[in-house]
Amino acid sequence: MTLDDIVRRLRTSLESPLPGADAHLRMVRRPPRGFVPGVLPADCRDGAVLLLVYESDGEPRIVLTLRSDSLSRHRAQVSLPGGAMEEGETERDAAIREAVEEIGIEAGSIRVLGDLTPFHVPVSRFIIHPVLAYSERALTVRAASPEVERIIEAPVRLLLDPATVRIEPRVLDGLPYEVPYFDVAGLKVWGATAMILSEFVALLGVRLDPS
Repeated sequence: MTLDDIVRRLRTSLESPLPGADAHLRMVRRPPRGFVPGVLPADCRDGAVLLLVYESDGEPRIVLTLRSDSLSRHRAQVSLPGGAMEEGETERDAAIREAVEEIGIEAGSIRVLGDLTPFHVPVSRFIIHPVLAYSERALTVRAASPEVERIIEAPVRLLLDPATVRIEPRVLDGLPYEVPYFDVAGLKVWGATAMILSEFVALLGVRLDPS
């Protein structure tokens, strides 16, 4: 699938109702704790992330970041570029600003396609607003912020492969649960980032079934 194919499919899918909660729940830990689909508490802070599709080394990719191990929240986790919205910012403005700051790209290279489904992250008390975009230009992405340990350029074909999605058993407070995740470059992409990626691949016609 070429970048043009992906952009066309995304534009068409965005004209219909979003997969939203159905896609999110496929990548929520089982059983879910504190997450209620469609509920956006009023007392939470707003944040925005950018899901950017572009071409690199001859194939479509999205850019992910490995967060620094020194951060107080979500350290050493794989994330999309993003962060807290500033006063007066729109979701799209915040997502683009954060991407410029974190991965060193130019704002003018970003073409916004639309907004994905916002959702609540109980552990950090944020409402995450994912913004979907693409670039027609070849991009050079780099770790441009101390928050970013390194860049992961994930091929879209990998995210669309059901074999990339797995489940890890864990124990919390003595109780067992399961964590669905994407295996990308040997890293486990789970939590909020996996939920957003699940909606992205659903827009491209792939229904995930972690097992």
